[in-house]
Amino acid sequence: MQPIRGINLRYALTQQLFDEGPQTVAELVKALEEQGFQFPGRASKAVSDALRWEIRRSRVRRLGRSNYGPAYMPRQTAARIRDRVAALRSAAEEDLYVGGSQTFQP
Repeated sequence: MQPIRGINLRYALTQQLFDEGPQTVAELVKALEEQGFQFPGRASKAVSDALRWEIRRSRVRRLGRSNYGPAYMPRQTAARIRDRVAALRSAAEEDLYVGGSQTFQP
């Protein structure tokens, strides 16, 4: 599992919302964990804190309690976020693959 925090967490969450549409905090946590990421500390708090930052940048909007959706993102920003998240997902996938093969016992 690849730890994720800071700008990488914010970008991964924003990209997830733009890819999949409105989601709850629990759905976002589950989606990122399925992609091979792990959260330091309490995942729901890390996600809500990161989304608060993205709300101030108008990239994410709050739809209700624990429910968020995509807002507006300039094309260049979207490209930068998409590229960084693709690299993060690739590293997390590689980490899962390597970690999985090391623990495999035939």
